[in-house]
Amino acid sequence: MSDLSSSVKLKYVKLGYQYLVNHFLTLLMIPIIATVGIELLRMGPQEILSVLSSLHFELLHILCSSFLIIFVSTVYFMSKPRTVYLVDYSCYKPPVTCRVPFSSFMEHSRLILKDNPKSVEFQMRILERSGLGEETCLPPAIHYIPPAPTMESARNEAQMVIFTAMEDLFKKTGLKPKDIDILIVNCSLFSPTPSLSAMIINKYKLRSNIKSFNLSGMGCSAGLISVDVARDLLQVHPNSNAVIISTEIITPNYYKGNERAMLLPNCLFRMGGAAVLLSNRRSDRWRAKYKLCHLVRTHQGADDKSYYCVMEEEDKEGNVGINLSKDLMTIAGEALKANITTIGPLVLPASEQLLFLSSLIGRKIFNPKWKPYIPDFKQAFEHFCIHAGGRAVIDELQKSLQLSGEHVEASRMTLHRFGNTSSSSLWYELSYIEAQGRMKRSDRVWQIAFGSGFKCNSAVWKCNRTIKTPTDGPWSDCIDRYPVFIPEVVKL
Repeated sequence: MSDLSSSVKLKYVKLGYQYLVNHFLTLLMIPIIATVGIELLRMGPQEILSVLSSLHFELLHILCSSFLIIFVSTVYFMSKPRTVYLVDYSCYKPPVTCRVPFSSFMEHSRLILKDNPKSVEFQMRILERSGLGEETCLPPAIHYIPPAPTMESARNEAQMVIFTAMEDLFKKTGLKPKDIDILIVNCSLFSPTPSLSAMIINKYKLRSNIKSFNLSGMGCSAGLISVDVARDLLQVHPNSNAVIISTEIITPNYYKGNERAMLLPNCLFRMGGAAVLLSNRRSDRWRAKYKLCHLVRTHQGADDKSYYCVMEEEDKEGNVGINLSKDLMTIAGEALKANITTIGPLVLPASEQLLFLSSLIGRKIFNPKWKPYIPDFKQAFEHFCIHAGGRAVIDELQKSLQLSGEHVEASRMTLHRFGNTSSSSLWYELSYIEAQGRMKRSDRVWQIAFGSGFKCNSAVWKCNRTIKTPTDGPWSDCIDRYPVFIPEVVKL
């Protein structure tokens, strides 16, 4: 009871400190305004009028002051960055025919890897601890025994995912294909010629002067890189919109060898994709769901360990796959620290910044062994969308950022229902929060993604309006079952 009492007291002391520091200027102005008000009440009307009449204003001074105010205001508004709005987005929902329950996955593994039972056992152990559920999906070509990843089947998967997501986006927003000003597509491992962006332009007969971009090889964090590219383009092109397509095509990248480090992606990556509409038009302000506040990109590629920790390469038998290093989580932690150092001052309240600064000075001057203060990012954000790269990624970030189970719920449930959908996973998580009816006006969302290279990118969005629980979307037929309990190990 004494421990409980002391913890409660400490909680209220911390709340009092946060309120005092965050509202310091307001609290300082209260006695000043009160003093001025009391003095004005003491003075009679005649005294106030005499004080005003004693102030002599010359016409030239008034004109010069007015011109200066107008000039400074014009320069400020002209140089102010254009606000970027997220009008709406759509997540691809794979058909039931693509579903891969554990039993099917393991049956395929036993048939494909019949000469290597240790690899089959390894995949089973990974799947048991992965956090994935029974409803994740793989493309049709991977359902064959053995898999048949041809160029045609890869294009078919790309068309199925991208066109379905775009059609849904057009339906939601009323956007017409001819009205698209900027098109950005990111897909890390499938980069055909003509490009995926050209495929979209051909399908919807987009304008000849459209500004199109195709990003490849940038990993699971490429979705936020696309948002950054769109933001920069929208700064120089007024009254414009941008459509972003984030996906990963699984068909040509299914590993058929026996290397354990390269078998891991087979167990985690699944079908998925998202289409996002951004705009800088003031007319879209009232219907937009979110406003982009900050976007911070951190690249650790100068370090060799970071560069090689996620590498596409051939194994000894010539099979191409993604090799994941054992140091991946350590490298991800370092990348996250670098990203937090940049984004912290932009989003944290003054109380947290002061405590962090005090801790930093104390470690530099007094004792380097002092435990560093971890800022409480729950003071800056109401919602967190952590890339659903795997159970270990979510666990590590929850521990590092001291988040509750509810804060990482969207990430865990997305991993369970859809698996690791690469760069589009952040949008499935945001959709989950909306489907649960938790997104309120002025709520702040922090999206965090990791990618090969090694990169950590994060974006901060502010909700424009309270979002009603959607009746459609990827969670529409299953949200009533979520959240679900996910055991540490699912025995297969």
